Amino acid sequence: MTESRLRSFVALADTGSVRAAAGRLYVTESAVSAAVAALARDLGVQLVQRIGRGVELTPAGLAYEEYARQVLGLLEQGRAAARGEADPARGPLRLAAVTTAADQVLPELLAGFRARFPDVDLSLEVGPSRHVWRRLADHDADLVLGGRPPAELTSSVLATRANDLVVVAAPKVAESFVLGTTPWVMREPGSGTRATAEAYLADQDATPPQLVLGSNGAVIAGAAAGLGAALVSRDAIPAELSAGRLVIIDSPGTPLHRPWHATSGAAPTATTRLFVDHLLEAPGWTRI
Repeated sequence: MTESRLRSFVALADTGSVRAAAGRLYVTESAVSAAVAALARDLGVQLVQRIGRGVELTPAGLAYEEYARQVLGLLEQGRAAARGEADPARGPLRLAAVTTAADQVLPELLAGFRARFPDVDLSLEVGPSRHVWRRLADHDADLVLGGRPPAELTSSVLATRANDLVVVAAPKVAESFVLGTTPWVMREPGSGTRATAEAYLADQDATPPQLVLGSNGAVIAGAAAGLGAALVSRDAIPAELSAGRLVIIDSPGTPLHRPWHATSGAAPTATTRLFVDHLLEAPGWTRI
């Protein structure tokens, strides 16, 4: 049950194709097939089955997939911990951030950190809320910047920063805004902001028409273009407010206070702690 066999299995699970998995891993197709077959022999169960020109996981494979990801993540986390403890300024740091945090919180932080610690092996993955928390649960990320971590996740919140969500719209839309009937521009399913907006509308017993757009920037642009109202972070719209393209609506129960959290696994690496120390020098961040 070697690391290479696990990586082949996970790549196959992700891509659904031996050819695509081989391309991802820079190995031959026969190497991927042999690795997954050997892993199946070790376990004594069939892990994949052919479906047309591709493959899919069997029920046993689906059950094993989560464990395989966690094992690989723990191996990477162990490497990061060892290298970071030896020299934090030269260790690896795997960041993950929800899209909104990546847009409005991370750019200056990363630029400053890069300038101070150019030898840190830094990577960043951006995605919806459920994706980045999954990365932390699978030990595929050292630190997540997002909202409040899920209650079932074993994690350590290292720092927080205030973040207020407000309802905004173009001035003409705001003039005739009615909570239950004015259209709303929403993020895609899986987004933390989308979940918060849905919960807010439910609390207000409002069911307005909805238009789904694929990113925070698209939602802000759509609202400014007059497509409807939107729930967004106040920090994301200073230019639009100053230019008069958006105005804040005094909607019941707003602003919503949804602070940012810098969250690691249960045992943050030395390089993770180095980044958090840098983050705490930025305005608004507080150590937990």
